[in-house]
Amino acid sequence: MQIVNSDHRWGPVSMLLHWGIVALIGWMAWLGLTMVDLPPTPAKINAYALHKSLGLTLLALVIVRVAWRLFAGAPRPVPGTPTWQERIANLTHIALYVLLFAIPLSGWVFNSASGYPLQWFKQFNLPAITGRSEELAATAIQVHEYGFWLLILLVLAHAGAAFYHHIFQGDDTLRRMLPSLRRADATPDPTSEH
Repeated sequence: MQIVNSDHRWGPVSMLLHWGIVALIGWMAWLGLTMVDLPPTPAKINAYALHKSLGLTLLALVIVRVAWRLFAGAPRPVPGTPTWQERIANLTHIALYVLLFAIPLSGWVFNSASGYPLQWFKQFNLPAITGRSEELAATAIQVHEYGFWLLILLVLAHAGAAFYHHIFQGDDTLRRMLPSLRRADATPDPTSEH
């Protein structure tokens, strides 16, 4: 089994990172939107601690994903895709990566500037990355919140484009990020002899 990406589809490591990050974003979104309305109890403190730990995990996974993409490459564009669609897809991917770094980092900055401790699943403490500052905390939380909503819009646009390609254009844009039951790429090698 080929674990790196081929010219025609994403490999299993890329798929695992992609769908794992999607699931983590969904969990964090639900947690982040519900924890603010919890009454001031230990459950609220635990929810915030979990949100922070998941955010640090997301940041680590995004770093791994970028490193893996640099190592494993990416499939070529689906044949027949117009240049303007390729450019929009590239810009969307860049924006998604920027936000996937900016959102957890802005949360870390907010946490540090507010003077809160930061732990990863109660295993170890992480250092503050800035000194205490109310102004910086206010800016960081705005970046965190607005970045989240922009991320949701881009994720919806990204998913919508994949479904558009799948349903209306009938190409492999969506299928090549899904696990396949086939043992090899369906695209035959035109240079092979029968």
